[in-house]
Amino acid sequence: MPLHCVVCVKQVPDTTQVRIDPETGSLVRSGIPSVINPFDLFAIEAALRARDGHGGSVTALSMGPPQAEEALRKTLGFGADRAVLLSDRAFAGADTLATTYALAAAIRRIDGEQPVDLVVCGKQSIDGDTGQVGPGIARRLAFSELTYVCAVDRISPEERHIRAWRQREDGRELLEAELPACVTVTEGCNAIRRAALPDLLAASRQPVEVWSVDDLDVEREDLGLKGSPTRVSKIFAPPARERGEMLTEPDKPLAAAVADLMDRLAARGLAFGSARG
Repeated sequence: MPLHCVVCVKQVPDTTQVRIDPETGSLVRSGIPSVINPFDLFAIEAALRARDGHGGSVTALSMGPPQAEEALRKTLGFGADRAVLLSDRAFAGADTLATTYALAAAIRRIDGEQPVDLVVCGKQSIDGDTGQVGPGIARRLAFSELTYVCAVDRISPEERHIRAWRQREDGRELLEAELPACVTVTEGCNAIRRAALPDLLAASRQPVEVWSVDDLDVEREDLGLKGSPTRVSKIFAPPARERGEMLTEPDKPLAAAVADLMDRLAARGLAFGSARG
């Protein structure tokens, strides 16, 4: 039985070049290159492996400005079968609540055209860093929810269930849920394939469907800034930490350096006594 997967991807600023405006406290996006959210690369691979193992198709979905089409074309280069971009000023400024509202509406439309069995997301984005989009989509669609999946053990479209390992702070746990399901995957859950040059060239000629707010069954007041109860008031970089003083010297014995350290700690009330004598 074929499997239809929808993988949600986000185009984010390249964090190696992100700058913050010291006056406004906001990200300076002008002139900053964008990339696919790194965690979403593992989601793309998970969706492609599910399709490759069972047949079917993968639909890549994103929401963003027109330039986000570049990220979707890369998913086509990896092997996705279809790409859909939600792009409309009405979507701008959305927090996670408004974002999941729009994405869930898009998935409902996709499901109406071809039933969706599995939605796959990265565990979080490197700009918002909330980890709420995947669970929010699952809640809105009433799909089974599996978060922080580090390995997919088995998918059975015929039996309508998925079994996967979930990463915990104290180990891993094996979960089983009914399909349709929404899964968020961790980094390292699989090895990301490389897109071959001919596939990338072919992807540049494939169409990316662009949907506006008029293409979805939504209420405008629940989208974008209007539908966002939360706001980012300020973004700032932590102050640079001064380099600590090095007590070791090439010709200084280690015991003397340790004694010096203990004396300094004692002087600050952080240690008792002295290491000397």
